[in-house]
Parts: sequence; C-alpha cells; structure tokens
Amino acid sequence: MIFKMLKPSLFVVVACSLVLFSLAAGGFAQTPGTGQGDILIADFEGEDYGDWTAEGDAFGKGPARGTLPGQMPVSGFLGQGLVNSFFNGDGTTGKLTSPQFKIERKYINFLIGGGGHTDLTCINLLVDGKKVRSTTGPNLQGGGTEALDWDAWEVGEFRGQEARIEIVDAEKGGWGHINIDQIYQSDSKLALDDAARDFKIEKQFLHLPVKKGCRKVWLQVLLDGKFQQEFEIELADSNDVDFFATLEVERWKGKTITLKAERLPGGEKPLEKIVASDNYSDEPNLYKEKLRPQFHFSPLRGWTNDPNGMMYYDGEYHLFFQHNPFSVDWGNMSWGHAVSKDMLHWKELPDALLPDKLGTIFSGSGVVDKNNTSGFQIGKEKPLVVFYTSAGACVRPRVPYTQSIAYSNDRGRTWTKYEGNPVIPHIEGGNRDPKVFWYEPSKVWVMALYLDREDYALFSSKNLKNWEKICDITKLGCSECPDMFELAVDGDPNNKKWVFWGGDGNYLIGSFDGKTFQKELGPFRSKYGGNDYAAQTFSDIPEKDGRRIQIAWMQGGEYPGMPFNQQMSVPRVLTLRTTKSGVRLFMEPIEEVRGLSKGSVEGDAVQSGSESNIGLIGFKGDTIPMVGLCDLDLEFDTAAIPVGDRPAESFGVQLCGRRIEYNLAKKEISLDGIKAPLELDGGKLSLRILTDRTSIELFANGGIVQIAKCFVPADDQPDQPIKTFSNGGTVELQWELRMPRSVWK
Repeated sequence: MIFKMLKPSLFVVVACSLVLFSLAAGGFAQTPGTGQGDILIADFEGEDYGDWTAEGDAFGKGPARGTLPGQMPVSGFLGQGLVNSFFNGDGTTGKLTSPQFKIERKYINFLIGGGGHTDLTCINLLVDGKKVRSTTGPNLQGGGTEALDWDAWEVGEFRGQEARIEIVDAEKGGWGHINIDQIYQSDSKLALDDAARDFKIEKQFLHLPVKKGCRKVWLQVLLDGKFQQEFEIELADSNDVDFFATLEVERWKGKTITLKAERLPGGEKPLEKIVASDNYSDEPNLYKEKLRPQFHFSPLRGWTNDPNGMMYYDGEYHLFFQHNPFSVDWGNMSWGHAVSKDMLHWKELPDALLPDKLGTIFSGSGVVDKNNTSGFQIGKEKPLVVFYTSAGACVRPRVPYTQSIAYSNDRGRTWTKYEGNPVIPHIEGGNRDPKVFWYEPSKVWVMALYLDREDYALFSSKNLKNWEKICDITKLGCSECPDMFELAVDGDPNNKKWVFWGGDGNYLIGSFDGKTFQKELGPFRSKYGGNDYAAQTFSDIPEKDGRRIQIAWMQGGEYPGMPFNQQMSVPRVLTLRTTKSGVRLFMEPIEEVRGLSKGSVEGDAVQSGSESNIGLIGFKGDTIPMVGLCDLDLEFDTAAIPVGDRPAESFGVQLCGRRIEYNLAKKEISLDGIKAPLELDGGKLSLRILTDRTSIELFANGGIVQIAKCFVPADDQPDQPIKTFSNGGTVELQWELRMPRSVWK
C-alpha cells in the first residue's frame, strides 16, 4: 500500500486560481488531503514514480518539476512535483498506472490540467480491471492555460473494493498531454461546481465580464433546458474586468434563457456581473481605442484570424472572418461578418455561423448561386452559399473535421445551415478550408480543399451539395487555406493562366480544364515575413470591374490592453505579369486606398550619403489621433545621378521606427530585418508603403515583393519624421506622401 499523510507544501497557483480555492472550497487551513481521515494516494513529490508503473515515453523517468521545455507555464499544482506528460512535447505517448489500493472513502479528489481528448488524455479509475470513472483535462483548443484545477469522483458505491488509477496520454496532436497532482481519498468533495443564472430577454445583448488570465470555463446557453450554444470564456471573478464580451440574444427576445457555467470559480458571483443592454459596451469609445487600426479591418471585440467567405453581391462586399467573440485569444471559432461598399469602410454584423454538434467553424469561402443550382433560393434574392470546415476536433465529444455549407436568402443577414451537413465527410488528416468557384466552360462548381501535409485536392459539383474528387495538387511547399483563380497575363484576355495559392502565399501557375490542374511554373513565393497569412480573394466581382481582389490576415500582431486582437491587410489587386524570369504574380493595394487621402505632399531630391526628412508629419503627439498613418510612394533611381557620382551601396527610408533598406550588391530589400530578393527595374526601385497604428505594408516594384509587419509603438517613442537615406554613394529620389483618413469616422 502507498497511503501516507501529506507533508505541508506551498500553493503554486495563478491569481485567478486563488479565488478558486477560497470560494469553491471555502479556504484551506491545511494542504488538501491532510484533513482527518483523508488518505493520500499520490502527491508525486519523489524523484521517481515509486510503485507506479510507467509505459511509453510521455512521462519521463519521474515527476516533472513544474513546466517542461516548450510548454506554457504550468500552475495550480501543489509542492514541487506533478505528473506532466508533455515530456519531449505533445508527440510522446504513454500510460502511468498506480499499484492496487482499497477504496475507503466517499470521494477521490485530484488536481487535473492539460488536454481534453476523451479516452486519450485522461485519468481513469479501474475497479476489478474495468474503467468506472474517467476525467479529461479542460483543453482542446489553442489559447487554453496549463493551470490545474480540482476535480473529484464520487466512489462510495465501490467502498471496500480494490482499485487502480491510470493516467493516460494517447494523443500526439495539440494538447496531447495530461497534468495530474495530489490524488487522495476523502469524505469531503473538493471540486468546482456548476453555476447557472436565468435571463428574461428584453434587450439585444448580454455583456459578459472578461478578465484575461482567469480560468476558462465552458458557458452554455439553454432555452427551455435545451442546448443552444456553448463557448469558453475567461469570466472575471472580481471587479477587475478587461472588457465586456457581447452575447447577441435578440433571437430569444421575450423568452427566458439559462446561462450555465461548468466548474465556475466563485460560484454564481461572476454570473451576477452579466448585464443586459441594447447598446454595445463602452459604446462612446468604439473604434477610438489607442491601438485600433484606422484603415485596416479589425473586429469590434474579440480575436480574429483568417478572412473567410469573401464575395460581392448587389453592391456589397461581404467579409467573413474567424472570430472568437468572447476572448482576445484564439478559440470558440465562429464566423464573424462585415459588409462594405468599398472594401474599406466596414459595418460589422452579428456573427453569421456559430459552433454546433459538428464542431467549431473553421475557414472557408462563399459564392453567389446565381442560377440557384443548390435549390436554396426562396424569394427574389439570389442565395448566398458559404462553405466551411466543421472542426469537430475542437468540440466535445471529439469528431473528425468535415466540410459543411450554409445559405442565406436575405442578402447575408441571416444564415441557415444545410440539414444534410457535412457535404464532404472526413478524408484524411486535418482536411479543411474549402474554397469554391464557378467554372463556366463545364458549368460546374469546383472546390479546392487542403488535405494534409503539403497536399491539396480539387472536387466538383453540379449543385453545391454532392461533391466528387477530380484531381490532386501536391508539393506546394505550404499548407492550409487554398485559393484558385484565373488571371490574364499582362492584361491579355487571350492569354490566361490559373493560379493555385496556399496559406503562406506560395503559388503555382498552370492550366485547368475543369477536371485537372496542370502545373506549369512554381511554386513561387509571393510574400515575406510572418505577418501575412491565409489570404483569400473575393468571388463574384462584377465583370465591368474585372479585378481579382485579395485580403489576408495580418498574423501575429498583438494589441495589449485592447478589447480586440489581430487585423486584416488592406485589400489588394492581383495580376500576372511577364518578367525577365517568366510570368509572376504581383499584388498592389486597391485604388480605393488613395481615396482615403486628406492631403498629399510630393518632392524630389538627390541624396548622397545623407538623411533627408520627408513632409512635416510626426508619428506621435497629434491629437486627432492619427499616429502613424501614411500612404507613401517612393522611387529611387540609381542610374539618373550626376555625372561622376557613384550609385549608393544601399538606400531606403525609415518610418514608424522601422527601417526599409535596399542593398545593391546583394539585390535584396529588407523591412525591419525581414529580407527578400529583389532585382532593380532599369536601375529603379519603386516602393508603396502603407502604415497604420500597428502595422506597415510594403509593396516593391509593382508588388512582385510584398512584406507585412505588425508592431506595437512604444509609449515613450519620440516624434519621428519620415527619413530617406543613402550610404556609400548617390541615388535620385522622387516621392509623394498622402495622409489617409480613418475609415471609422
């Protein structure tokens, strides 16, 4: 037997977990498990696992001493040691089994954290060799925490019987590990309980208090006891609130709903802070926040990533986006929705697609079904149809990724999920991100779908519901988020090529006959740096416009203290042009961006080993506030210089504290350390630079090279003019500087 009394040990917990102990358990005068009659099973304070049997390689040679390499900070365990199967990362697996013991108390209490994969990352109770209790960790999605919390099994029915405990890690993917500590028997239950509150819906919103860093809880919306919606949220358990997330409840007006929180620290107290309103929280300050991008789209509240479902219909551009409305971190993936008449001034609508039994709502695309091939049309409006991945691996219970559709008959204001979902079952790996377009010569719909590794496939359909695979596309050099479209080379309608695009901007150029994509060139790289990902183009742009317009997620930006996180790129036009190296893809900001200008300044200069200020605009201190906003054209010419002068060895511009420099010998351009190969065009370098409060986008030589960079300006950064410079020689310069207006005014 391994029963022993616990030695006193220190609490190692985050601040919000302290509330858990004091409120959920009434406060401890001693370490849990040392109460009268408690029987310790294991506290994992030894150098090894003692009489426990370890299998596989997930648990190492002995208990972990807190956080392991590559892991987020682990908290909430007691003493110095715990079971932590993140040994060598999530890819390891194994099982840890206790020696046999007799059940002598009503409850078995334990601390648990890590992955929430049913039967794969869990702690099990075995009686007579049969599993009678099982509990997983709390996390399935990104953005979770490694904090351990109390849980308990009621085991009175097994009193007097022999048992074992096994700790299982059989998952190799994300959150493929389990954390356990302080297992003991007791006649007192030490676990968080559910809490609930009813709301008679008379207003449009419920505002939920969020505090980043608090323990995430699952919050369910119930109507007449029936499940409606579920999401994770960091409910604030004190008066210290970062922001209020908005739950749209108008659909239940006149009815009473129940909000039920699972294992909520503080009991019902956090639910008491929820308020009903017909206005957004902090409405006077909306879009006026210090770090709010002023001409790049960002969500009103919460996290955003990939642009989705982009289409044009009846004078409106529709932008859907991956959205977590309840946190500034990734999770609860839904489809946010915004509309615009110019792709710059956006009006955010209620979230269009919410998680369901098939999973959270991952990325996809949208089309206008002009001929009603789907049969979804009711009334005069053409049906808008969207395609998305049902990400079952991020819900409970876990199911595979599949592809689903939804449709709207009221210009995208409300959406109905197809009752026959999923329309494409799981194929392999993390298959996801369907991109659909109409192929007119064969009068069929075509879907590009990511499969696994670097592999993609094309499917076709007559009705948007029934799909068959038609070809594979491999070796793109990247993964996820495909797009596929046809472009005229050098604007010649008699010479068109197809472009196949992947998540990080690698692309192929080739031909397509409705069944097979035939690669001719590539893969090529279109962009550099880590702040541009998952770009997608609009469908159904009118023929008289004729542009292929793309928006990307500006990945990686962080906005401390803001109620939102991440932003989109400016819309940009894609073209195919002939270069010395062959046909290549170019991208430039849409012309509408120039229309934001409230004034411009232009000039020219010959620079020789010097710095010159451009314009009169400082980058801090103005009260409008328009810190950092500019739209700048520069053309450097190394050939048109005074006779006898030698060309500069390097030259460029500095703005927003960021340096853009071209190195003549290396034939390389760099932005803040991000480097890209680039040949001069007849000795000239043309740059289009867009800066917003937290981002800079660079388009070089017509957009054959693009670099995006996100940053947070320092509070103590002094006013900085825009400076051009040259080193080791002379360069001629022409420039025009424009000052964009805010799209939120």
